[in-house]
Amino acid sequence: MRSESARAAATVLVVEDEVALSDVVQAYLVKAGYATGTARSGPEAVEVARALSPDVIILDLGLPGLDGLEVMRRIRAFSDCYVLITTARSEEVDRLVGLSVGADDYLTKPFSVRELVARVQAVLRRPRGEPGTAPSGTVRAFGELEIDTAAQEVRLAGQPVPLTPTERGLLMTLARRPGQVFSRHQLMEAVWGDTWIGDDHLVDVHIANLRRKLDETAGSARYVTTVRGIGYRMGKG
Repeated sequence: MRSESARAAATVLVVEDEVALSDVVQAYLVKAGYATGTARSGPEAVEVARALSPDVIILDLGLPGLDGLEVMRRIRAFSDCYVLITTARSEEVDRLVGLSVGADDYLTKPFSVRELVARVQAVLRRPRGEPGTAPSGTVRAFGELEIDTAAQEVRLAGQPVPLTPTERGLLMTLARRPGQVFSRHQLMEAVWGDTWIGDDHLVDVHIANLRRKLDETAGSARYVTTVRGIGYRMGKG
């Protein structure tokens, strides 16, 4: 049983087969006020994520039993929690593949544990909604796409669209101001926060994932349109 304080804290699942590193990461997270759980293998990670319902998962890509990418695919079938991937692989393609299957952020090993905790704090500060900006029950329609910015729900042709927190944050940001063109930097500030430091081209990866779930491509975009040389805006549907 968790204590009252543990229930009040955000929960972080650390998926890492290097015991020493996992222990250090956990210690820093606990010191920062988070409840934690651990998993050492791919299958265990899926099982613990289902049972624990964490707010954030720190997921190593190099796991025994199941590759971290497959773990993330399975977790995304039942959870929209934030996922930060860690990898010893240096190739950019590994990070992009991780983001394409649902990760929100990444760190390449070796990394500073303090930076990792700062990234956890950053994703948990990301605004999932803006209370007071839209009355409860307000739904914005863009053709067949319906976006409830108060309830944080998205439906396409009447069916719910399963989005990650980052994908949903991007879409909600665009939908709240459908006439505005957002630069990548503006979207990063709105979704990642103004203290986040990283490559703003991550926006492009998440936009591509979002478009795929909305059944569109850059060349046939009805909902998320590209404004060449500037960024993105909400389409009319």
